[in-house]
Amino acid sequence: MTAPFMAGPSSNSEKGRKSDPLPEQIKYKATRKLRARQADRSSVWFGLGLFGAVGWSVALPTVLGALLGLWLDRNWPGRHSWTLTLLAAGLVLGCASAWQWLQKQRPPDRDQRDD
Repeated sequence: MTAPFMAGPSSNSEKGRKSDPLPEQIKYKATRKLRARQADRSSVWFGLGLFGAVGWSVALPTVLGALLGLWLDRNWPGRHSWTLTLLAAGLVLGCASAWQWLQKQRPPDRDQRDD
């Protein structure tokens, strides 16, 4: 007698069980992803969403840097302003993050177009 984990490949069909749903789920999600990539992205809502995402990815690190700088200036005052330093660092970090995110959103065949 064999253990349940040692059962052969015909054990599923013998007991009348359904086949594994994982391949069907993978196929469904892959086709859905391909359709989404091929969809036209030139809608107004996509543009507004992109504008908002880029804005938040720049604004959030900038504001957080400024707030952290204010806290540091109040607790450990010094010759140099932590507020300005961390505000600038947050702005640079936010712009770099937005640039990287925009590069990922760019269609892959954009550089290969002839027109």
